[in-house]
Amino acid sequence: MQKSHKALWDNCLHLIRQNVTEQIYTTWFEPIVFESYNEQDATILVQVPSMFFYEYLEQNFVRLLGWAIANSFKNNARLNYRIVTDKTHNLTQCAEGERPTDIDGPAPTTRANQSPTTLDAAVPQVLNPQLDPKKSFDTFIEGDSNKLPRTVGLSIADHPGKSTFNPFFIYGPSGCGKTHLINAIGVRCKHVYSQKRVLYVSARLFQVQYTDAVRRNTTNDFINFYQSLDVLIVDDIQEWANSPKTLDTFFHIFDHLFRLGKQIILASDRPPVDLLGVKDRLLTRFSCGLIAELEKPNVQLCLDILNSKCRRDGLKIPADVIQYIAQTANGSVRDLEGVLNSLMAYSIVYNSSIDMRLAERVIKRAVKVDNHPLTIDDILEKVCQHFGVAQQHVFSKSRKRDYVEARQVSMYLAKKYTKMPDSRIGQLIGGRDHSTVIHSCTTIEKRLKVDKAFVDEISSIEHSFKLKT
Repeated sequence: MQKSHKALWDNCLHLIRQNVTEQIYTTWFEPIVFESYNEQDATILVQVPSMFFYEYLEQNFVRLLGWAIANSFKNNARLNYRIVTDKTHNLTQCAEGERPTDIDGPAPTTRANQSPTTLDAAVPQVLNPQLDPKKSFDTFIEGDSNKLPRTVGLSIADHPGKSTFNPFFIYGPSGCGKTHLINAIGVRCKHVYSQKRVLYVSARLFQVQYTDAVRRNTTNDFINFYQSLDVLIVDDIQEWANSPKTLDTFFHIFDHLFRLGKQIILASDRPPVDLLGVKDRLLTRFSCGLIAELEKPNVQLCLDILNSKCRRDGLKIPADVIQYIAQTANGSVRDLEGVLNSLMAYSIVYNSSIDMRLAERVIKRAVKVDNHPLTIDDILEKVCQHFGVAQQHVFSKSRKRDYVEARQVSMYLAKKYTKMPDSRIGQLIGGRDHSTVIHSCTTIEKRLKVDKAFVDEISSIEHSFKLKT
């Protein structure tokens, strides 16, 4: 009888093969292994090589499976899955060569048109998190531009996966400290919860690993490995633009981890709404936790960063040189550190003291200095021109919608394009205090995330800045 049931299953596969491409059949149906058929409850038991494989079948081919089973077994048979990882496959290039422990899990019982039951898989115990211990919260200096992301990051590190901040999506321009912050979260999390499986990976390395797994036919091991993590930190995900296969694979990893309450942290140089080539199903998931922007540090934060580094490294640099570097390094943490390192190198090689003359020489070579920085007046002029209002209306106490909108946009752009503190921006735009500036920037940021027409308006104003300079 067992042979006849196997023949019925083979007939299912034959019917399926006639209705899909050869590549789909080879990838998703040929690896299925018939195990047994229970006549008492009309249950077919098959083996599949991974949890991802099982989820993909149920998500994409459930109707096809149901139709083939109904035509072959001639009854309302149920399909059971047993997850059995192929022991001949090895995970390549993943965190010190680690791979998941083989799984022979309980079979989830489903009818061919029902939703599956989630399985828990055994996981390896040792994992190199690929974190930089120097990039910790102790060395991440807090300022107006990063206070919210830093505070949230601390909360996540202390309670990974147990807050509403999952996933935690951080975005901002190059050099604002994104990589430092997400590393700091991972470092603290590993310190507090040493048993948790934490992994930092760049988007580019993830894609290389995935491509290599496809080439070696070890995709299931690759996916199983990532689905075994407790905290997944991925940097520079904008690099996956126009990489649909990588994004589809990450979608299944993301979905699995999210359903199990595992923490996901993502970093990008742009908000989710601006990620090209990413399907809505992933964008909605990126946005369901917390999206936080890291802005370029203002002059005060640049000063704090420089002074902190000088204290840590025992550097003695005159205050006027520190001030000059902070004002001219264009708000990039990398530029700040690069200038300090260059100053020390020049000082040692040429046996000269660090003074303003040396700082000017170094910055000229190391940093692209903006010779035409935007002023508050420049910003007000372009904003008022765009909205068709006069500057006195922006400065007034009026709550008329057009005036309020122009005022808030002016404050937002002033914070983005100048290095002035909030209090100074508020003073120059109608004599407001710093809390008004913070509220205005928050209001504009929220609107930019949901209103594409408004995004175009802001882009138009910003383009007019470039034309002016």
